Amino acid sequence: MSGAPLYDYDDDYADETCNSSNTVEFGKIFNPVFFSIVVALSVFGNTLVIIILIKYENLKSITNAFIFNLALSDLLFTTGLPFWVHYHWTGAWTLGEAACKLVNFIFYVGFYSSGFLLILMTIHRYIAVVNPLSDVVSTTGLYCVLAPIVVWVVSAVIAVPYVIFTQKNEDGFCGYVTNTYPLSFWGIYQQLALFVVTSCVFVFCYSQIIWRLLHPTRQRRQSKTLKVIFTLMIVFFVGWAPYNVVTLLQYTGDDDCARHNTLNYALNICRLAAFSHCCLNPVFYVFVGVKFKNHLMRFVKDLGRNKSSVRNSSSVRSRQSRMTVTSITSGEEMSL
Repeated sequence: MSGAPLYDYDDDYADETCNSSNTVEFGKIFNPVFFSIVVALSVFGNTLVIIILIKYENLKSITNAFIFNLALSDLLFTTGLPFWVHYHWTGAWTLGEAACKLVNFIFYVGFYSSGFLLILMTIHRYIAVVNPLSDVVSTTGLYCVLAPIVVWVVSAVIAVPYVIFTQKNEDGFCGYVTNTYPLSFWGIYQQLALFVVTSCVFVFCYSQIIWRLLHPTRQRRQSKTLKVIFTLMIVFFVGWAPYNVVTLLQYTGDDDCARHNTLNYALNICRLAAFSHCCLNPVFYVFVGVKFKNHLMRFVKDLGRNKSSVRNSSSVRSRQSRMTVTSITSGEEMSL
């Protein structure tokens, strides 16, 4: 997974030698609309996941602990998107340098923690299939707290450079700025490294899982699991591979104007698919689970019963009120 500099509204190419106004205008219209949808879906989906886990699941289970923290991570990632949308819409950062640094930091803590959690969840799923009797599979208690804490601490440490080197200039630019090599490429190195590691873990673990599920001794009911796994892999690579390729191309090659504008168009499209992971994770990592769908149906029924109970209670109070009024007018007051 990757996430190029959050605020890269108009690069060093934006001068009279290269007219980037078309790509800037495209991003100004395209990004706010689609990322507003992503934010709404992410907040709804991840909040629902958290509520259902708290109401119906045991958070001391390592699997549920990972899912719970993944939802928190995606929500944290999502909090940066509205600021990013506003920045692209107005073309300038108007909230000051402190807010610029804070939003970038929160955004990247959410980004990296999400990546690390997905890696751990993949490895855990792999162990559960390869060695279902392993203690790791049924881990509970303290380890369910320590593992996410380690992920959050490491993610925060990795995101610190975005606080140190993120700047807001007089032109309204808010982003990662440094002229010191190799720190100038620190962000892209980290992001590409995370993508490569995640890809290797996904390919190895899921290929082993698929091989075992295709083993003749396995029952055919596992075919649904196979479809889910293939879906996870396809969504991951379709979302993140093009984005990382475009990001890498932006950091390499010459300063040709046509090339720059083409990559800007491509980045706007690929970034949507990549950043949408914050609203897709609840679907592909949680909602496909039979148990979670049962919890969701139960939650909806509980909401329906609660609404019905509120309506009945309101109706009873209304009848009581009318009876009391009637009693008072007849000279008697009843307490019902």
